[in-house]
Amino acid sequence: MDMGKIKRIARGRPRLRPVHLAGDKGYDNDQIRQGLRERGITPIIPARSNRKRKITIDAERYRGRNVIERCFSKLKHWRLLATRYEKHGVNYVAVLLIVSSMQFLKLLI
Repeated sequence: MDMGKIKRIARGRPRLRPVHLAGDKGYDNDQIRQGLRERGITPIIPARSNRKRKITIDAERYRGRNVIERCFSKLKHWRLLATRYEKHGVNYVAVLLIVSSMQFLKLLI
């Protein structure tokens, strides 16, 4: 959480934390939720079915997570990315950019 920076549109230092964080039911844990709240991040994590205290989430924001999951699913269809044949980070990012470009072009056609 501390490593990524979010570039600001206006002047100033880049933000270090997102405002919201969406996760699946596997991350439904009181310690995770508390840690996010301490950092000023609103957790958007649905409650597990066995949770005693029900938690409501922002369903509209949680739907946006589906788009990201589908994108990763399409990228994982490329064996080169899924198995990480490229061991150097620079080469892996280059392959990721090529595959992403090919997926984008496939949408246009």
